[in-house]
Amino acid sequence: MTTSVTETERKYEAASGSSLPALGDVPGVAAEAGPEQLDLEATYFDTADLRLAKAGLTLRRRTGGDDAGWHLKLPKGTDSREELRLPLGRATKKPPKDLASLVRVHTRGAELGPVAQIKTSRQRWQLVDDAGQLLVEVVDDVVTAQTMGESTTTNSWREIEVELGENGTPELLDTVEERLGDAGIHRSEATSKLAQLLGDRLGDKTRKPKAHKKSTAGDVVLAYLHEQAAALKAQDPMVRRQEDDAVHQLRVATRRMRSALQAYGTILEREETQDLIDELKWVAGVLGRQRDLEVLRMRFEDALHALEPELVLGDVAARLTRHFAPLEAQAHNDSVETLDSDRYFALLDSIDRLLADPPITALAAEPARKVLPELITKTYRKLKKRAERALSEEDPHQRDLAMHDSRKAAKRLRYATEIAEPVFGKPAKSYRKQAKDLQTLLGEHQDAVVARPVLRQLGIGDENGFTFGLLHGRETAIVENTAAEFRDRWKGVGKPKF
Repeated sequence: MTTSVTETERKYEAASGSSLPALGDVPGVAAEAGPEQLDLEATYFDTADLRLAKAGLTLRRRTGGDDAGWHLKLPKGTDSREELRLPLGRATKKPPKDLASLVRVHTRGAELGPVAQIKTSRQRWQLVDDAGQLLVEVVDDVVTAQTMGESTTTNSWREIEVELGENGTPELLDTVEERLGDAGIHRSEATSKLAQLLGDRLGDKTRKPKAHKKSTAGDVVLAYLHEQAAALKAQDPMVRRQEDDAVHQLRVATRRMRSALQAYGTILEREETQDLIDELKWVAGVLGRQRDLEVLRMRFEDALHALEPELVLGDVAARLTRHFAPLEAQAHNDSVETLDSDRYFALLDSIDRLLADPPITALAAEPARKVLPELITKTYRKLKKRAERALSEEDPHQRDLAMHDSRKAAKRLRYATEIAEPVFGKPAKSYRKQAKDLQTLLGEHQDAVVARPVLRQLGIGDENGFTFGLLHGRETAIVENTAAEFRDRWKGVGKPKF
């Protein structure tokens, strides 16, 4: 069974022969235990072209110490990583499938094999508080490492690691770092032992454009696309692990990218990005089936809990579970199957190519402040056309469809404006919030429209029919109320002014 821990640590370079400073008298530390001697040996696995290491991930099989086993480390904010662990088992030449599946967003079908072997002679100290609880762990490592494969290189070095304990604070890490600095021990540029060993083989980091008030239009849009691509790759393993809200966040990343490419098609050549736009729509649609079931179930559960107990006749909660559990399980399987498909891997390759060699137009070199407002206004006009159609539609069914189209247009306006926030600041943020509020209202309307036929089906010939009928009536009221509120809300969303 996979276990997960979050580690927050900092690495430091230390010259051979230099001494660690005393840390037992650091404010807040009651005692210093150690040193304890540990001998560790790890084999690191990656693709032949080091895709995991280049993405900041490590996958290893380690023996020795109190956490021997298979470890997959995923980036998780500044100084922190999530470490997923499995017992050693019998396999030594291939990583366990449970961990290998979580890095497919990077490997994309390429084989994982051993790329490095690292041996560590470790001395460990633990700084504890008055209750004996761990605050910080400090280790002094002497490392001997070699690459594996067609050609090998060897290296050895010394490094210091300082890891936050369960009862420690980031401020304590800062204090320890100051003490180390006074002793001539400073932060390492390498993020891991593997990165230290591989060095230049990892290549230069991809230049990521910056978005600010004086940026070009191209840099603003590309900075946003880099951000969403990173979010997509971060959420992929979380979807596979069925973590809360992961499907939603992965889907949002794909939709944001798609909206950016659509709204700013005169900055990034539309003919060059249209296939990617279509594929982003495809993967969002597949994930949408799982997300829609999740939203609907949670909506019904919340509505059920809001009813007076005497109005809940029969075991309605069990009926909802019987209905949704198999559907959600199948939808999750479909999502993972999609994330394992060659078509999805091709989509990821397309994103990488776009970011590495963007098909920019001449307009991309113009100042963002000059270019973006007109393109956002163009997106607003598309929403205006759909909103006016929805407001003029008398047929309830056609009105619902028109409001759904308006919701999608409001979402695109929201994301188009979000891209411009680093350039225009508060005015763009305020306008984006208006678009989001409108999208949320229209989303509530659409959820109620979708909910009604499901509730009707659940209530037919069922002992819980009375309660399902009440829930159906609630959704009908929401449909009518949101339609009426839309008219007033739309009046407040005018043409963008920035």
